[in-house]
Amino acid sequence: MTPRPMAYRASTTNVAELASSPGYSVPAGRAACARASITRVFAVLTALMLAALATLTPSPHPARAAVAASAPRPPIHQWPIPYGPARKREMAAYSLRHYGEDSYTLSDPKVIVEHYTETATAQEAFNTFAPDVPDSEFGELPNTCAHFLVERSGRIDQLVPLNLRCRHTVGLNWTAIGVENIGFSDLEILKNQKQMNASLALTRWLRCSYGIALKNVIGHNESLSSPYHRERVPAFAHQTHSDWNSADMHVYRSRLARLSCPAGSLSSSN
Repeated sequence: MTPRPMAYRASTTNVAELASSPGYSVPAGRAACARASITRVFAVLTALMLAALATLTPSPHPARAAVAASAPRPPIHQWPIPYGPARKREMAAYSLRHYGEDSYTLSDPKVIVEHYTETATAQEAFNTFAPDVPDSEFGELPNTCAHFLVERSGRIDQLVPLNLRCRHTVGLNWTAIGVENIGFSDLEILKNQKQMNASLALTRWLRCSYGIALKNVIGHNESLSSPYHRERVPAFAHQTHSDWNSADMHVYRSRLARLSCPAGSLSSSN
């Protein structure tokens, strides 16, 4: 260590002592120099403190940053079905039986499943999902539901929050978002430009927000081939439906692929 810092501190102390002596006044030039030195010291200390604070400030959560850079959210009409404590308990019990998870919550979904309702109107579909009664196909509780309806007019209805599970696809309800398109066939929906534009915009927003790969946007008929399919009840293990077969979903995914996720979103590389 060189003696210079000590000498500097000694000289500074002497100046302070002199300045406090009766009748002593610091020459103008020296006073200006001292003020400039103090200003520089404060500037350096302020910069060091700001740098230290920057290292302590946590960086934004990567998922939140990605969502901020995600695809635009299309207009969504809120039309919730009843999903109270009883339905939540039934969903948790269903999940325990079928997936080994005592939970009604949907977290970090990996799949989006496209359906058609086999109804002429959204109201008919809503009336099917809203009452919490045993479903007509398996007689289980809770009743079936989907997170979204896409109407023929292009209106999107949200029936269930995205943090809750819905019974819409056997083997995938633990990790899948359900989208019901109003109509009676794949082709009917593919030919309806307003409905298709809305369905694609919704699905794009969902997959970009949650980082869901394009290949995991599937039709109900493709459920058994999903790598996320799992089912503990043997009678349900091979159950699926005919809506949105692979050929028609190839058309759907090809159109969806043109709507790529923005750079920085969770699914921008998928």
